[in-house]
Amino acid sequence: MTAMSILKLYGLTLPIFLVIDMIWLGIMARGFYQKHLGGLMAEQVNWGAALLFYLLFVAGILIFAVLPALERGSPWHALIHGALFGLFTYATYDLTNLATLKNWPAAVVWVDIAWGIVLSASVATLSYLTGRWLG
Repeated sequence: MTAMSILKLYGLTLPIFLVIDMIWLGIMARGFYQKHLGGLMAEQVNWGAALLFYLLFVAGILIFAVLPALERGSPWHALIHGALFGLFTYATYDLTNLATLKNWPAAVVWVDIAWGIVLSASVATLSYLTGRWLG
């Protein structure tokens, strides 16, 4: 893929990630996180930090899952490596919190890691299909 194609793919992958994650955070799991982390949650989202996370995370999905899958012509590679990327990244965050923060809920650890796997695998697969469509 050319640099321009990769930038186009990134630009199309970012909203895919945002939509899926916002459905999870804003609708499906909102009550779960509020119940378990309510006292720790900020009153206002730090949108700068959130935006930086999303920009970096989508780049990671592309670098570690989607682009290698496109080179191989394998949607399974995108799915599996996307899932692994989600596992490693979300487990790093959640297990570090469990190890270092007082009263970090174990339920959040396992739900959040599972979500990271599903989210990253889904985004990687959809991005792979988008990349194939782009040619």
